[in-house]
Amino acid sequence: MKAVRDKRTSRWDAHRRARRAELTDAAIAAIRAHGAGVGMDEVAAGAGTSKTVVYRHFTDRTQLYVAVCERVAEVLVAQVRAAMAGGESPRAKTAAGIAAYLRLIENDPEVYRFVVHRPLVDSALDGDPVADLVSLIGDEAAAVIAAQLRRAGSDTGAAVSWGHGIVGLVRAAADNWLARPTGTTRDELAAQLTDLAWSGLSGVVAPHQASHKEEPA
Repeated sequence: MKAVRDKRTSRWDAHRRARRAELTDAAIAAIRAHGAGVGMDEVAAGAGTSKTVVYRHFTDRTQLYVAVCERVAEVLVAQVRAAMAGGESPRAKTAAGIAAYLRLIENDPEVYRFVVHRPLVDSALDGDPVADLVSLIGDEAAAVIAAQLRRAGSDTGAAVSWGHGIVGLVRAAADNWLARPTGTTRDELAAQLTDLAWSGLSGVVAPHQASHKEEPA
């Protein structure tokens, strides 16, 4: 009997995970349709169900918010990782990562606003999903910088600080670009941020060269 119950429990667990994923997708679609200030009524309607059913899978609106953040993080980190991996040089990797971040914001501005402004959060969060997302991307940038430092024969101790610093720079500029548009295009902003980030990185990730000559006695 125990084996039968275990299989039944496992089957229902899989069903619940699948249903939560469907409701998360419905929430993202509702955000795109109604904006970052979407309500649970719109989410439920988009899922073709009732709020009661939504709350059966998410105990409150905050849980649904966290689920959306996790989905956005999964997509964004994968895109940034793939973009940076495709760059042939350190500068190209930097440019590709920045461009991938900005591309998601431009293509899904309401979803990004939803994640940043937290309109559905009505209870205490266990951690900060936005900070967690930024940390994940910062770790990706740090890994790329560390790899380049190793190739250059340099110490990698500062890679984490530099990686997270660059991501913080990009996020702040991107938030301002989205909130207060000035006509700057995504490509223009990406180029500006790449120039700024690389002006600092290029001085520390390039291979050591014999640049000092002995002074005459």
